[in-house]
Amino acid sequence: MMSYNGFDLSGRVAVVVGGTSGIGRTIARGLAEAGADVIPTGRRTELVDEAAKEVEAIGRRSLRMSCDVRDRGSLQALLDAAVAEFGKVDILVNAAGQIKRTPFLEVEESEWNEILETNLTGAYRVSQVFGRHMVERKYGRIINIASLSSYVGLFEVAAYGASKSGLASLTRTLAIEWARYGVCVNGIMPGVFRTALNEKLLDGTPRGQEFLMRTPMRRFGRVEELVGSAIFLASEAASFVTGTILQVDGGFLASGVNQ
Repeated sequence: MMSYNGFDLSGRVAVVVGGTSGIGRTIARGLAEAGADVIPTGRRTELVDEAAKEVEAIGRRSLRMSCDVRDRGSLQALLDAAVAEFGKVDILVNAAGQIKRTPFLEVEESEWNEILETNLTGAYRVSQVFGRHMVERKYGRIINIASLSSYVGLFEVAAYGASKSGLASLTRTLAIEWARYGVCVNGIMPGVFRTALNEKLLDGTPRGQEFLMRTPMRRFGRVEELVGSAIFLASEAASFVTGTILQVDGGFLASGVNQ
């Protein structure tokens, strides 16, 4: 039987793709505070540097290397650099995401393809590159960032919803394929969290008010409220948890009539 603290990530190495802003950056800090060495990465080198400095300020090691989920070569180079520096990657967080609100009949194929390329095909590439390393080592924790739109329809974000529904399915499929290799694949489904990605859709809008009405806690989530879920799924405390998408939504999906 494990000795607690089962949530201690000391000695673990985490890569957070999309870890330079919003939810990903907050999770990267949280994993570092739980003891892991963390490599937050994204496309913009200046943001990679800022996020890595935050990890180091906590007293953990990091690595400054940008990547693009649309470029398999950059992902492989990131894995190779992480293994050269730390010897392994134990934890992978897929947090890269893109959203745009457009009525479906006006969605151009280029917009559709760009969103799916980032949110779903990007996760396929990241999971394949890092998952191979984890399967070979017979240990790993993969955490995908899902969405309310993985489960319910959201108005005028069809491409985003399709990509996040696909990501939820990919999470379950990889979980059953890789369970025998000691690789746990799970997701976190945030409810409505105000970030730079969605603030224009929420602030002072009827859409934002509807989200608040349908959330029993009557507020948007704070990104820090996702950290505990990420630490749990990355830890030995979750060693028998795989194929699960953990809802952190203030009761949104449980909601029927709220008044």
